[in-house]
Amino acid sequence: MDRVSITPAASEIVRQLKETHGALMFHMSGGCCDGSAPMCFAEGEFMLGSCDVQMGEIDDCPFYIAADTFTYYKNSRIVIDVTQGRGASFSLEIPLGVRFLMRSELFET
Repeated sequence: MDRVSITPAASEIVRQLKETHGALMFHMSGGCCDGSAPMCFAEGEFMLGSCDVQMGEIDDCPFYIAADTFTYYKNSRIVIDVTQGRGASFSLEIPLGVRFLMRSELFET
């Protein structure tokens, strides 16, 4: 079962970012400053903490999440999407005038 997936619109932004920045990685902290916005970085440009876990991959990019946030979403699939507007983060898509966002869907039992 895939714990994280990506919409076609978000996948197109990832494709554009890969052309410019090469290999990418995603991180979602769930912290106060970044909220639950997924952030995209050039691979290796974000220092992972000892409490970060890899939840899966989207478009061949590792997707990490803070362990305490993972416990909240452990019975859900996270869907990464994109919307118009500037986010307040250092994520690579911001200069394109878009920002990544997440939705969650409970796994069916």
